[in-house]
Amino acid sequence: MASVRMLAALTELPAASWDALHDGRNPFVSHAFLSGLEQHGCLREEWGWTPRHVTLWEADRLVAAAPGYMKTNSHGEFVFDHAWAHAYAQHGLDYFPKWLGAVPYSPVTGPRLLAVDDGHRTALLDAVIAQARAVHASSAHINFHAAGEEGAFGMEWLPRIDIQYHWRNESGWRDFDGFLAAFDHKHRKNIRQERAKVAREGIVFRVVHGDEASDEDLATMFAFYLLTFRDYGNSPALTLQFVRHLAHTMPRNLVIFLAERGGRAIAGAMCLRGGDTLYGRYWGASETAPGLHFETCYYQGIEYCLREGLTAFEPGAQGEHKLARGFLPHFVHSRHWIADGDFSDALRRWCVEEAHSIQRYATTLQAHSPFKSPAQAPH
Repeated sequence: MASVRMLAALTELPAASWDALHDGRNPFVSHAFLSGLEQHGCLREEWGWTPRHVTLWEADRLVAAAPGYMKTNSHGEFVFDHAWAHAYAQHGLDYFPKWLGAVPYSPVTGPRLLAVDDGHRTALLDAVIAQARAVHASSAHINFHAAGEEGAFGMEWLPRIDIQYHWRNESGWRDFDGFLAAFDHKHRKNIRQERAKVAREGIVFRVVHGDEASDEDLATMFAFYLLTFRDYGNSPALTLQFVRHLAHTMPRNLVIFLAERGGRAIAGAMCLRGGDTLYGRYWGASETAPGLHFETCYYQGIEYCLREGLTAFEPGAQGEHKLARGFLPHFVHSRHWIADGDFSDALRRWCVEEAHSIQRYATTLQAHSPFKSPAQAPH
């Protein structure tokens, strides 16, 4: 029988043991990424994040793990449950604390139940529920889980779906012109005009990986990140030390696009590269220019994927404006266990109604595809 251990920090086990549980294609579940968040000031209890990773052991061998956190709010999750918390409050019940299986601040689909087979994944989920009950948590949640993990969840885990906009090279495009050739005339013309505006501003781009970036490059990109959060009135979670950590420990996964005018960086986008996917994460700019956001965050990333042979680009959550630029709707998934039986039954019905609404919305979006050929339905 496997034994369960709760970890308050990933530094409690060797990186090799954790990373042996996944194939390395998704950088967000790597020991380097998750432990870096903990070590470099990105996760704070006062922000609602307390690491509580669930691990299964057979003797001294780690056989399964779930990155997890006790939460006292829903900050930084991107699967919105504010209505659930409000309903609990109306009934005089506490929704927090709850346990969350996720990657902090990262609405990116990937492995959440790190194990070699469904048997260990099911045992891991049993351990998650036992842990939630032991600390009197209202619920447990697994956000943005991979499709291959679906079979491990029992009926007690409520399913939710949402929509993100992803780029997929399912047509074998070899360059950006080939990609544009698949668009209808209106959308193709619009993208060419947007890119031309940036070029006329004298803006050029420099792409650097973590091992190619100078400390000045890293500090510049981090400053852009801070500007974006300041503009939206939000508190930035990442630290410059964490960005430096990524450059050092994940040198070829970190990809930074720097927009420069007159030899000076005026905007940047920070991405992570996986096995076949580029993940857009953060962007910022110290100056404005027509089309600069689209070029920095989308078109440069698509060109990078085409050049590097990557087949997918996920530029982040939300944003219908991405559709016109070749990012089609895709479903993303999460699962939720609710301790209170009555609330679980009510929320199950709520999730079904929500799913029907999102599916109808996805069907509407398909009618607005920018491509000449009918787009594939979301999956």
